[in-house]
Amino acid sequence: MLTLALALIASPASTTTIEITIDKLVFSPANIQAKVGDTIEWTNKDVIAHTATVKGGWDVMIPMKSKGKVTLKTAGTVDYFCRFHPNMKGHVEVAP
Repeated sequence: MLTLALALIASPASTTTIEITIDKLVFSPANIQAKVGDTIEWTNKDVIAHTATVKGGWDVMIPMKSKGKVTLKTAGTVDYFCRFHPNMKGHVEVAP
């Protein structure tokens, strides 16, 4: 019984994939909450390429009619944008 309890405590927390749609130059949802280890996956429905870029952090290329993703490695709050269309913005709160 003790072994089972220790295994449950030691097992890593489950992670999830958070889906964000890009349509008509908008990230939707624009504000999300996640945790370290989660993956964000963007689906680009536009006919032009976009990025999800964090200054000094990740830079995900999202080709037209395609997907891009990143796995979150650090806790904190990040704002991201598209390098090609700087008015496109998103916000992520990452819990440990």
